Amino acid sequence: MSDIQKAVAFYEGALGLRAMRSGPSATIADGSRVYGSGGGPALNVYQSVTAGKTPATLGTWYVDDIDQVVDELTSSGVEFVRYEQLEHDAKGITARAGGGRIAWFQDPDGNTFALEADV
Repeated sequence: MSDIQKAVAFYEGALGLRAMRSGPSATIADGSRVYGSGGGPALNVYQSVTAGKTPATLGTWYVDDIDQVVDELTSSGVEFVRYEQLEHDAKGITARAGGGRIAWFQDPDGNTFALEADV
């Protein structure tokens, strides 16, 4: 993230993730957070000048009920990405190659994440 405070607001506020620990990042004393998911550490977020520079999906959460999770995140202000080459439902969810469903969202720097479900 280009700004750790914006990261904290998004990851903890909008996504509801709980920080397991915080620490330094390069020269920034409190510039990183490790977030837990599924009972253990899952995501390291840190302040960086290269934040948001990759077009690839950086991480995926596998969920049981994608509709419920998308609804919860949408109500928290998360906007889901719609790619024009894919057909999305009203929530922004699309069929996943090989079966299942997927939805993408971005953090404030444009880093892309996905939610996937097998049904």
